[in-house]
Order: sequence, then structure tokens, then C-alpha cells
Amino acid sequence: MIYSKKPGVNVGRIAEIASRSYGKGVISGVGGFSGLFDPSVLGFKDMVLAAGADGVGTKVKIAQALDKHDTVGIDLVAMNADDVVTCGAEPLFFLDYIAIGKSRPGVVEEIVKGIVEGCEMAGCALLGGETATMPAMYEEGEYDLAGFCVGGVGRKKIIDGSNIVPGDVVLGLESSGIHSNGYTTARRVLLEEGKMRLEDYVAELGRTLGEELLEPTRIYAKALVEAMKCVTLKGMAHVTEGGILGNIRRVLPQGTDFAKSGAWPVPPIFDIIRKTGSLDDAEMDRVFNMGIGMVVIVDPEDAGDLLGLLKGHGVSAHHIGEVVRA
Repeated sequence: MIYSKKPGVNVGRIAEIASRSYGKGVISGVGGFSGLFDPSVLGFKDMVLAAGADGVGTKVKIAQALDKHDTVGIDLVAMNADDVVTCGAEPLFFLDYIAIGKSRPGVVEEIVKGIVEGCEMAGCALLGGETATMPAMYEEGEYDLAGFCVGGVGRKKIIDGSNIVPGDVVLGLESSGIHSNGYTTARRVLLEEGKMRLEDYVAELGRTLGEELLEPTRIYAKALVEAMKCVTLKGMAHVTEGGILGNIRRVLPQGTDFAKSGAWPVPPIFDIIRKTGSLDDAEMDRVFNMGIGMVVIVDPEDAGDLLGLLKGHGVSAHHIGEVVRA
């Protein structure tokens, strides 16, 4: 079902907003019972589909408290598109699921606006979605989000980490802040234990706490798709739950490990959380991205070229370590 007629949902307006994300390959999108996409126009050879599903977690609690709902739509796309791109796939289309209590006019539209903006950033189309109004499950004003992204990659272009060897360089792409993981801990530490308020101006951040916590997750997919056309990427890890080390190890071949050898700027929000909650380094590194939202592993000879390509797409990256023997 594609955005059925539900209270507070203007289907025609949603379809109009979604159409901004349409590119080649889209046959039909929001408005029917299913969306249609023709991948053949993209020229993939022996194409394999890649799919991912994820949500935004308790970051939606911040959006609901501040009555600002567009940025979590961007987060939703980021969490899915940046998972899909790690295998070398180009994001093709996106689907969403919005479960909501009694919907106030405009809330779903704002969420979808954010999703469309995220799709434009990721280079994919919002092909459809479902809004489920469930007042028996959610209080008025409450909602939860889930997203689903499908990408395509040529079979011979799949990136699975199998070619990674000791000596390869590990590059870390800067995050925009907390992204969409660790909000249960962040909310507990800052709002409950620290007695901070979302409207509080925080000098170290240069803005209110709420503005910082709603900073959208950075989307790397489009920059990485372009980089893959010029540089061989051996492995990628989207830094979500589990932190940098936990996610890097998911792509490293048996017998190898990661050795940190570089530094990078860590957003001040993490130091505020650490000090307010008296958290040790191990917990911070496990729960949060600590300033690195995506990791890319390349041959040492390709590291400089990749750094330059990413910079050209507005993504700052750093040499954060190497692959070593375990």
C-alpha cells in the first residue's frame, strides 16, 4: 500500500513531494499499489541487488519534543543508503514505513519532505511507502520510522572485503555528530542525569542542545558511488551501533585487524556526553561514532586520490589507521 488515505495524510501532496526524487529508472512511484523501477536503463552488467532496512531509533523522541520532523527523514535515508553502498552498490530506490498515533496535519508531510531530501542526497528515488495510523499503539504525537533501500551493483564489482590485506590504509569519513545511534544513552545522560534542556544554548556547540541532537546523519552514498568509478575500494564499514572498531571488524578478513594510528576532529557533543555521564573511553567508543561515520579501506597508493575525490564532494576524511595481522 502506498500512502493510503489516512487522517492527516494528503496523498496527492505526498506524491508531488516524492516526485522530486525521481530520476531515470522510475516508471511509477507514489500513488499506486506498488512502485515500478527499471534498472536496465542504468547499464549494470550482470546486476546484483543489494537491500537494507533500518530505522532512526529514539532520535525520533527529540524530533517529537521539538516538533521538528523533517530532519529525521534525512536520517532514515542515511541509515539505509549508507548501509547499501558498503557492498559497492549504487542506491536505486527507497521505501518508508511511518507508524503514527493520532496524526496532526503536516507531520507526515514534514517527515516525507526530509525523506525526499535524503533521497536526493543519496541519489535514489522515493518509490513508495506506508503510513499506519495506530492510536491504540502510539500516543498522540508519537511515531516510529522504518526505511528500506535497494541498490544495484555489477556482480564483478561487489565489495566484500576479501581483498583486504595487512598494510592497507583505513580512512575515516567525518560524521556530522551523533548521527542516529546512541540516542538512548545520550538522552539518559544529558536530559535525565544532566538535567539539560533541549532549548538550552550550549557554548561549546554554538547552538542549542536540541539543534545539535537533531543534526541530520551525513549521507556518504553519492560521494562513494562517484569515488568507486575512479579508485578501487577494498572494504567499507558504516559506523553505527558498535562504534568504529566494532564495525571495521565486520568487513576485515580472518587473520587481520585494525590498528589505529591517526587522529581526527571529534565533535564537542561527545566530550559533553562523556563528562556529564562520567563514561569511560570503552563505552563511548562502543556506543558512539566518535566523529567517524564511514570507514573505507584502500591500497596505500590509492589513499591520496580517494581523499582528494571525497574532498571534491564535500566530505572530509582522515587516515585513521592500517590493517594489520591479527
